[in-house]
Amino acid sequence: MSIEIEVVQVVTDEVVQAFGRLLPQLSRSAKPLDAEALRNMAAWQGNHLLVARLDGEIVGALTLAMFPIPTGLRAWIEDVVVDEVARGRGIGAALTREAVRLARAAGARTVDLTSRPSREAANRLYERLGFQLRDSKVYRLANDD
Repeated sequence: MSIEIEVVQVVTDEVVQAFGRLLPQLSRSAKPLDAEALRNMAAWQGNHLLVARLDGEIVGALTLAMFPIPTGLRAWIEDVVVDEVARGRGIGAALTREAVRLARAAGARTVDLTSRPSREAANRLYERLGFQLRDSKVYRLANDD
């Protein structure tokens, strides 16, 4: 079993197909992403779109977003997903470690992420990797579509 993590530089049909399979496992409400949307995301300044390959096949993804604010460069890990058929093999850990490595290499002061309490395995993983639960509230203002 060989896990490889890469930053998407070029959006291929393989990447589009992988996101077509992975995105519904992450969110039931997310709209499918076409090649143009993925290219925009991968090219966005401050974004790193990571994919994980298991024996050559894309089985996971993560988005690392970095942005400067007055208190320093910050990094957020978002939309971590591992294909249900590949879970439990260290793919989420490999993706997260690489995101942290990239953030630190860029000079990020912190790396944050959120995870629903119901995602028990993911929460155990993040704690195992050194993330600490913060006493905070997350607020969201959504567009009324």
